[in-house]
Amino acid sequence: MKLELTSTKINSVINRKELSFKIEEDKTPSKSEVRREIAVIMRTQPENVYIRNLSPKSGTRITTGLAHVYEDPKKALEVEPKHIIIRNNGKPQKKEEASNN
Repeated sequence: MKLELTSTKINSVINRKELSFKIEEDKTPSKSEVRREIAVIMRTQPENVYIRNLSPKSGTRITTGLAHVYEDPKKALEVEPKHIIIRNNGKPQKKEEASNN
């Protein structure tokens, strides 16, 4: 996967970096693959990276996207919308209620 950062904006109010990127790949990569790749480039843990958007360009091998990289993963859980957290981390495990009958 060839990932290229097209722009980086630092949002100091909530202590995150907002990245725009372009990926050249034969197929659209998964969010988890992109998270790992961005984490390597930004020298952080994948838990600090949240993919906001992946948009494959029709008829090309290019996918563009937007990601947020946080310094503190706790801050990400406060700021990011719930659906973005679920999309990046997988569905939360539901508690199974044990019946005592």
